[in-house]
Amino acid sequence: MLSSVAPVPVIATADLSRARAFYEEVLGFTPSDHEMPGGVTYRSGGGEFSIYVSEFAGTNKATAMSFRLSRADFDSTTAALRAAGVAFDTFDAPGVTWQDGVAHMGDYRAVWFRDPDGNVLGVTQPPE
Repeated sequence: MLSSVAPVPVIATADLSRARAFYEEVLGFTPSDHEMPGGVTYRSGGGEFSIYVSEFAGTNKATAMSFRLSRADFDSTTAALRAAGVAFDTFDAPGVTWQDGVAHMGDYRAVWFRDPDGNVLGVTQPPE
């Protein structure tokens, strides 16, 4: 029923201005032309995601949204995130080794970081 429709991640924020500054100035997203009361929608690749004001902002402790990149794009994107001052999270997990904030799981690599509300975002590079 829904398998042919692109999902739209929806991420809560307590402060829309602060969230917009992060998603637009740090991560480089441009608002789409879709109006959203109390929030903003961004295009990303072939899809989109929305940020909206909620009293429950930052309560999700799991990854809210992830971006899957090629090996070359993973390296350049993680370098750009570091240059923009984004700090990567690390944690204990079976089978994961860490090198300079990057998780290595065989040929799979990933980084996780948080937006200003504490929502966890990920950048992954699956085996090619």
